[in-house]
This record gives sequence, structure tokens and C-alpha cells, in this order.
Amino acid sequence: MDANKRQRYEKISIELTRLVGGRENIQGVAHCATRLRIVLNDNDLADLKAIEDVDLAKGVFVAGDQVQIIFGAGLVNDVYEVFAEHNNMKNMSLSDLKTVANKKMNPLQRIIKALSDVFVDIMPGILAAALLTGLSGVLGNMEFVQANDTLYGINRLINISSGAIFGFLPLAVAYSACKRFGGRPILGIVIGCIMLSESLANAYAAAQGTVEVTTLHILGLGVELVGFQGGIIVALLMGFVTAKLDIFFEKKVPEVIRLLLSPLLTTLVGALLLFTVIGPVGRGLSTGITNALVWMTQNLGVFGYAIFSGLQQLVVITGLHHIFGAIEAQLLADTGRNFLNPLMSVAIIAQGGAVLGYLVLHRKNVKTRELCIPSFVSVLFGITEPALFGINLRYRFPIIGGCIGGALGGIVVYLTDLAAVGFGTTVLPGIALADPADNGYINYIIAHGIAIAGGFIMTLVLGKFMDQTQTETAETGAGQPVQTETDRRETEAAVQEQGMPEEEIFFGYADGQLIAMEDVRDDTFANKVLGDGVAVIPSDGKVYAPTDGTVLSVFDTKHAVCFASGGGTEILIHIGVDTVNLQGKHFTAHVKDGDQVKRGQLLVEFDREQIEKAGYDTVIPMIFTDLPDELTLDKAAPCRMTRDTQAVVVRRCGDYDVKGGIGNG
Repeated sequence: MDANKRQRYEKISIELTRLVGGRENIQGVAHCATRLRIVLNDNDLADLKAIEDVDLAKGVFVAGDQVQIIFGAGLVNDVYEVFAEHNNMKNMSLSDLKTVANKKMNPLQRIIKALSDVFVDIMPGILAAALLTGLSGVLGNMEFVQANDTLYGINRLINISSGAIFGFLPLAVAYSACKRFGGRPILGIVIGCIMLSESLANAYAAAQGTVEVTTLHILGLGVELVGFQGGIIVALLMGFVTAKLDIFFEKKVPEVIRLLLSPLLTTLVGALLLFTVIGPVGRGLSTGITNALVWMTQNLGVFGYAIFSGLQQLVVITGLHHIFGAIEAQLLADTGRNFLNPLMSVAIIAQGGAVLGYLVLHRKNVKTRELCIPSFVSVLFGITEPALFGINLRYRFPIIGGCIGGALGGIVVYLTDLAAVGFGTTVLPGIALADPADNGYINYIIAHGIAIAGGFIMTLVLGKFMDQTQTETAETGAGQPVQTETDRRETEAAVQEQGMPEEEIFFGYADGQLIAMEDVRDDTFANKVLGDGVAVIPSDGKVYAPTDGTVLSVFDTKHAVCFASGGGTEILIHIGVDTVNLQGKHFTAHVKDGDQVKRGQLLVEFDREQIEKAGYDTVIPMIFTDLPDELTLDKAAPCRMTRDTQAVVVRRCGDYDVKGGIGNG
């Protein structure tokens, strides 16, 4: 690192240390491929707004109880080195930092994170059941389906499939919870099977009094032999208890008999606790939650609905929204209808309306368009984090407009008695879950239309008074720079002097499916914080050089490579999302820093199956991290990608007409 760079990074380090509350407020620091990650004693002492303006910083946000500052590939290594040295924390790893962050969580935050982890693991099954339920409801209301034997039979099979998945949901929850809390997942399945045993009276039939319930007497306690169908809360508790019992007996039982005795004791003690303590307590808790929600609908009426849908997205900001999955599941099990789903859905789409409102106010700003459009598309599929943290919360008044729009949508949900027959998906795909009774699908569309219109209009209105960005632009004349003919000629002369080509072709760097950067399931990549580019969903575990050039940097964790083409264009090839956490496991680098490589040369191999089994997305973005203004990207449309496919052409602006993407090669 030369003296000038080091001096610049030292200046950044001094400023960052001051803005995060001083050295005494820093608990730990580490970095991944693109972000400097800092855990603080008190996040409130950090001036996030000022950090955004720090030299070389591309963005800042708080995630997972870490303040994460985006510097970009390669650069973050140098900034980290100087910052960590400045604060005497140079040898801290990313895993150490996560341990510090987890210790910093309060008990409520740990519970919420645990609930989130449990339901994320089984969400594909839940979504399948919910969508099948919605499809069955749609088909069941069609007369020609009822009249046709084949269509009727298919619909019956769909109904049986969805019912079976929801029927065994407690087993899935017990399995996932046991796994999440460190136990052997198979023991969670065993406890789940006990909960749903056919030797027990069906819980629904017992509640209706249509089946005789046997009562056992153990140590003076009356134990009713009733199953736990719909017992989501009980399954969560039992998954936790089973995991802790498994860990305990694995430590205490002698190794000679551990294989036989440990699972036996775990299952036996777990079953006894299920019927004597956990079951009754869990049922009481479930009943209390359901009764409280039903009470809200019956006593607070339209006011209660409006408050919930108006404020629900503020709950998302805190991370507490993950608890709603368990509540929705229990509500469905107890009442057969889920009124929370449409309330959350209108709250989400209203924030999308706020994004559109902000986009209209700043429609001439290219960066605003690049941020708002993909954020709104994410909202349509129920994902609001890009919209919330990238726009609405950042500029304040859009979040207010979105909350008002959500409240208006909640009023419509109440007036139309709208509910869902499942949970796990919202907005566009969520319409399949709407209860079709009383024109449910039409009411769903109306509620969302009013919510998005409310968020849009209120953001426009509030923007007239609260939009400081717009005011500053009007006062200073800030906007997109206009390139004069002299500027253009000077740029061309500079390019020719440096020997830069007028066009560079970047070929396929991995075999698989080419997708747009906006479709990557990570906010930093999808919102192009690090730069524009493309991504590949790989079909194998190899990454190749997309053109002739030089390897600038191979990360220690081998999951990312910085590369410069012969024409000087810098790119980052990043294998997977958050795969830095694997610390190099399952990756093999075939090049090193400074290597000269040819197009198609193997750069990195990785074990795709093992990485996916570990829970990581293996999508591979190729990002143009520092593209000059005079260059533009012409990206291929989504297609099957090979090493002979043209993925991106980098062209000089003005010399070429870039029309709708290049051919597939």
C-alpha cells in the first residue's frame, strides 16, 4: 500500500471511528468481500447519515446487529486493514464478530431470530401447501370443474395434498426447531410423530366433543390422550426441549452405551414432558394468542385493522415481524381463516406505492430510477427491505405515506371481511391464498389498489413539504451533468491516449442460467450498490475468466475474485451470497494475485452441492465495480450460459446505439 493511499485510509479510519461513537463504542470489526462490518456497544451513537458521506463509502445500513459500510471489492480489504489497526482489532475474524453480535442481542431479539430461523427452513413446504389450498379453492368454485370427472378428481388430489401438508405441519416445525437449537433433527421428527400419533384422539374432534378422550393418571396428574393437530406453539416448544435434552444426554451418557441410551432417554423424557407440562402450557399459550387476535377483530373493529396494517411495516424494520409466521399458523389451525395475511399484504403494497411516489418526484434522477424500480418489483412479491431501507426510511416522508396507505388498505380488509386460507406469501402471489367467499379475490384486488394508491398519493403530498432532497436540488441546480461537445472530444482523446478499446466483450464465466442482476436475492447486488452487471445460476462448480486480463485479487476465503480486463475494465466475480461465512470451505482457487489469464481459463472451483446443503445461494454475480461514465453495458438477455456466450459488451457512449441487449452468442 503506497503512502498516499494509506494516508487517505487513515483519514477515513479516524473519521469513521469518530462517527460510530469513538473507539470505546466499538466491540469488534471484520469485513466480507464488499462491506466493513462493525459491532457497537450502542448503535444510537453512530451517525449513519454522516457515515454515508465518508470518503469512498457507497452506503451504510444496520443488519444482524452490525453496522455494515459498503466500500466495494478490493477496497474494503485496505480500508479494513487500516481501520482495524487504528482500533487495535486487526486479528478479529468474521465468525468472532458474529459471536460478539449474538451476545449483544437481548433475549427478545434472540427469540425472534430463532423463530425466523425455524420457519425459514420449512417455508418451501408451507408455501406449497398455501398455494395448493388457494388453487383448490379457485377450482372448487368453478361449475365446469365440478361437472367434469377428471377435473374434479385432480382438484380432490390437490385438496388432499394441501391438507396433508398442513396436517403434518407440527411435525415439520418440531423437526426444524430441533435442528435450529442444536439437536439431531431426526429426534424432532420422532417427537412430531408422537404429537400426531393415531393412538391419540384427534384434537379437532376432541374439541367438538365427537370422540371419547382417554385420561391417564400419572403421579396424581390427569393426562388426556389428545393429539396436537394444529399445535404449532407446542411443536416449537417441543423442538427446543428435544434439542436441549439431546445435547444434555449426549454429554452425560457414557460413550459405550450412548448410541442406544441417549436417544432413548431424549425421546422418553421428551414424551413425558409433552403430555404433562409442555402440551398443556403450549395449548394455553396458543389459545391465548388466538383469543387475543379474535378479540381485536370483534372489539376494536376497523380501528384495530387500520392500526395493524398501518404500523406493520414499522415492525419489519425492527425484525420482530418473523414472529407472525407462528401466529398465522396457529390462527389458521384454530379458526380456519387468517385475517393477518391480507393486512400484512396491503401494508407491503402501500410501501410500494410510496416508492412510486418518490420515483415520480425524482423521475429525472437516473440513480433514483435505478434504485426505485427494482425495489418496487421486490415489493410485488412481498419483499420490502430494499424499499424500506433504500428509499422510504432513508428519506422519511415516504415511510409515512406508505403507513397511511397501509391503514387505508386495512380499512377495506375489515369492511369486506377479507381473509386468507394460508400464509407465507403476499401481494401478487398472495391472491391465490385469498378466501374466495363473498367475492374474496375481487376484494383482495380492491384493498391492494386502495393501499398502493394511498401510499402513492400521500407520498406525493408529503413530498411537497418534507422532501429536502428535492428542495436542495432546486436551490443548487444539482442534477445530471450535461456533456458538451468539448467534454465529449476530451473524453475520446483521453480514451485513445490510454489505449482503451472502444468495445470489450465479456464472455460466459460459468455454465448455467444467465439472469439479470435485479433478480439476485440479495439487496446489495440487486440494487447495484457495488455496480451493474449480470449473474449466473450455475449448473456446475467452475468459474472461468470472461476475457483476457489480470487477476487483481483472490480473497482469502476464495469466494470472490477481482479481475481487470486487458482494456482496464475492473470486475468482481462473487460466488454465492454470504458465502464468506464458509471461510474458504468448499472453494479451490486455481489462480493467485497478479496472474495473467486467458479467456476461458479456470479461476475457481467450488462444491456447489455442499454449499447449497449448507444453506447458501450459489448464484454468481459479475459486477462492473468502477465503470467510467463514458462507458455503458450492453447485457445479454436471460439465457443458457456457456463459455462461448457473450454475456456483456462494454461500449463507449455515443459511438454505438445500444438496443435491447446483445445476442446470445
